[in-house]
Amino acid sequence: MSDRHWKELVPVDRYIVRSNGMLQQFDQKLLTMLYQPLLGFRGYSLFMTLWSELDQDRLWGEETTHHGIMTTMQCNLKDIHQERIKLEGIGLLKTWVKEENQIRTFIYELQPPLSPEAFFSEPMLTIYLYNRLGKNKYASVKKFFSDKAIPMDEFQEVTRSFSDVFQSVQSENMAYAANEEMMEELPLPEGEEWLDRKTGSEPKVGQEVFDFDLFYAGLSEVVIPKKSITPKVKEAIVKLSFIYSIDPISMRDLMMNVIDVEEKVDLEKLRKAARDWYQLEYQDTLPGLVEKTQPMNLRQFSDKKPATKDEQLIQQLENVSPKQMLTDLSGGSEPSAADLRIVEDVMFKQQLTPGVVNVLLYYVLLKTDMKLNRKYVEKIASHWARKQVKTVGEAMELAKEEHRQYQNWADTKPSTKSSGGGGSTTKTKTGKVVRNRFVSSDVASSETEAVAGQSDKFKEVEEDEKQKLMERLAKMKEKKIRLDQ
Repeated sequence: MSDRHWKELVPVDRYIVRSNGMLQQFDQKLLTMLYQPLLGFRGYSLFMTLWSELDQDRLWGEETTHHGIMTTMQCNLKDIHQERIKLEGIGLLKTWVKEENQIRTFIYELQPPLSPEAFFSEPMLTIYLYNRLGKNKYASVKKFFSDKAIPMDEFQEVTRSFSDVFQSVQSENMAYAANEEMMEELPLPEGEEWLDRKTGSEPKVGQEVFDFDLFYAGLSEVVIPKKSITPKVKEAIVKLSFIYSIDPISMRDLMMNVIDVEEKVDLEKLRKAARDWYQLEYQDTLPGLVEKTQPMNLRQFSDKKPATKDEQLIQQLENVSPKQMLTDLSGGSEPSAADLRIVEDVMFKQQLTPGVVNVLLYYVLLKTDMKLNRKYVEKIASHWARKQVKTVGEAMELAKEEHRQYQNWADTKPSTKSSGGGGSTTKTKTGKVVRNRFVSSDVASSETEAVAGQSDKFKEVEEDEKQKLMERLAKMKEKKIRLDQ
């Protein structure tokens, strides 16, 4: 939805900030030390800017337009919209909107952060924070939010109760009588609420990320009774499957080892089992937190129409996740675990953005007859990381410039033949001829003269192939938009 920010949000749209309960100084510590590493400085800055618009000890701010916050943060609207979505996703913001007389008004309701105990008990947030901070810094932050408890074995409580200190007096001379008229004035007027301190809420993961039908399909009532899968357990399963990319079959196997004698699921054991499973699968690493698609501030065609087919492809690659792209290029079938592992390693270890990873996948799949070779992928990814490639356009340009070097790194070399002048072609194992979009005609021609007869030239995709790819990606994007609505 973030790529449609210009439909959802324009500078003249009005908004008003509201707080769900009173935010306190301690909340700022929580936001700075626990949430900022996950959100980044822009998301943190947006929350603090919105918070600053509240009057002291008040729940509501003043209505204004988005021009003001753009000026204050020195950010464009698409960046603000993207960071707003991050705040919503992590549980720090709820957004409400109404449209009246063609004027849209938003309410941005700030949510309090989780308490330290709740935060460090939440499996998703703790895993991602650990991954961002590292072991030592994570331990330091965790220690900051804890302190010594009262040694109850050494001290005895001697606190007086209310009745020990006060007495109820019945007197005709009392200045105020609790009569019926006074009691009727105690309730708050309709539409108002008490100033209060609210508790934070955990990030929500949609149930659709986990296939419970498949999970239940092979579930034995003898081993794991369905009554053991309580709503709380289901929530834990969804979150753990999201964090560690655990499929329903593997999750079912893990569940068999965490049922106690009373047929109850030990959630702590389940979390540990899921973590151990992931570290076994991914060589003692832990998952990280990345965005699904290219960040808004790194998109080139989020708010303007592409003029050429190359620009159309850039726009498509900016608006799809690497997993979705692999799925679409596979005709709708799920990518293999090995392919997904390669993608995750590239995104987490090399810190490449989703759009750049899409270009990498596109390049390698065409070069290697639709097969992902880990060694080849990692070599190019490492090079792009050192070059600090951030945008889809930069990745495509670098692929054009360095394609000859990349060909030398390739483990598989498809046979090639000259196409006669419009660039060169690659023939796949199926006999299909494609042209390489990453190689210009001039460069391909000069290389043909220099290394005639060589079979290591990666070729540009023909226009019909390019169009088919964009159509498949567009259909997938439309389907996602319908699901979001």
